[in-house]
Amino acid sequence: MSAAANVTISSSDLLALVEASMNADYTAVRRVSSRIASAIAKSDMDTAKKLRSAVRKSGVPLRASGYAATLPVDPKSRSPLIEEQPWPITPAFLEDDSRSVFETFIRDANSLHKLQAHGLAGRMNLLLSGPPGTGKSLLAGHVAAQLSKPFYIVRLDSLISSLLGDTAKNIRSAFDYVAESNGVLFLDEFDAIAKLRDDKHELGELKRVVNTLLQSIDAFEDGAILIAATNHESLLDQAVWRRFPYKMHLGSPSEDLRKHLWSHFLFADDVENSIIGALSKISVGLSGSDIESISVAARRTAILNNTELDLPSVIVSVLNTQKRSTTTIFQAKATPNQRKDIASTLVREYQLSTVEAAGCLGVSRQSISAYLKE
Repeated sequence: MSAAANVTISSSDLLALVEASMNADYTAVRRVSSRIASAIAKSDMDTAKKLRSAVRKSGVPLRASGYAATLPVDPKSRSPLIEEQPWPITPAFLEDDSRSVFETFIRDANSLHKLQAHGLAGRMNLLLSGPPGTGKSLLAGHVAAQLSKPFYIVRLDSLISSLLGDTAKNIRSAFDYVAESNGVLFLDEFDAIAKLRDDKHELGELKRVVNTLLQSIDAFEDGAILIAATNHESLLDQAVWRRFPYKMHLGSPSEDLRKHLWSHFLFADDVENSIIGALSKISVGLSGSDIESISVAARRTAILNNTELDLPSVIVSVLNTQKRSTTTIFQAKATPNQRKDIASTLVREYQLSTVEAAGCLGVSRQSISAYLKE
């Protein structure tokens, strides 16, 4: 059979695609379609991209009707080896250097066949590092969304610790499935590899699992997207680093980025700059996840109590989070004593002006001066 661009599709692939469609076998539809798209891509890249995009869209009605793709499972426990996650709705806020890496990675992934034609294609492996709460998982999901690919997660800590004997086979099954599905494979808690590799007390079987995982990364087909995340990049040796030509470190947000986070999550991008500036100054050390959690709790409390946002309570939560306080319940309204303490902290510790402190507390500048004299 010939397409508009004189591309030949094998009769066996055509038959397999029809049978899979009639049987509502979503896994087979994706597998055969991916194979056809790869064949078409050699001479008609636009059609190949449209086919891959159509497969994603065509899967929605099947899921809505109660059908779910058959994910690879452990043959003994029947537990899924990977999880398919939806594309994220929450936006990703990045520093300029991280955004540059992100945009370069997306550009190269979208231009892979052009690079291959010139012998310049390499591994599309991205390593995300940084402390918890900095958005590594969120960013991995955004990569999948930008590339219009399904998003699959493997949590290596649970996979490696719970599966022995058949683990090597399971790892290969997970990698093969994602490659056939033309998806993005996200390896979370990737530092588990380094821990097992260097720990002299670990069983030899576990070390063989690590070697199998590294071999699977090496054998991952060209053009497949692999993202790994680690909270402890110092644990990864050079052999691991070399497998990831694209690297991005996500640290605590800068003051400027914190302004964007507070503006979006707490004020829905609609508030005076002076208040956002004050919040960004006092929230040094907080992660993006911390700011989102505090903001959501504040907005939820205001909605349920039919009140306005209580900024002093937000500040109390910020200060408690910085101290890693065990207090987790968001206060509906700060007490008078807390307001006095906040005024002193904002002016004396964070060097805010009395005008800025007054804006945060919703009082006059004279009231702030009175608080400071007490």
